[in-house]
Amino acid sequence: MAKRSEKQIDPPDEPPPDKGSGKIGYKILASLGATAGTAVARKAVKATWRTATGKPPPETPEHPDVRWGEAATWAAVSAAAVAVAKLMAQRRVAATWRRASGVLPPGLDESAD
Repeated sequence: MAKRSEKQIDPPDEPPPDKGSGKIGYKILASLGATAGTAVARKAVKATWRTATGKPPPETPEHPDVRWGEAATWAAVSAAAVAVAKLMAQRRVAATWRRASGVLPPGLDESAD
């Protein structure tokens, strides 16, 4: 009897995963999250301004009839609220991405922990 060859056939090599795959998807999700967070922050800041001052926020803070203090306060408060909301939304998307895929989103470095 002829001896059967016990040579194992290896499956064809798979190409390495594309490190750029998912980058566009992540950017889209992060942008959508940031947009939603910004919209919520703007509404919250307007409502808080009305409660704190008893009047609506300045619609055009650059208008010469709006006092400097009021314009600067509105700009600082609204910018800070929008920046924090954007950060919170993007961090949430990154955490969800990591939980779903098991890896950090494209562009985030593991050493930042």
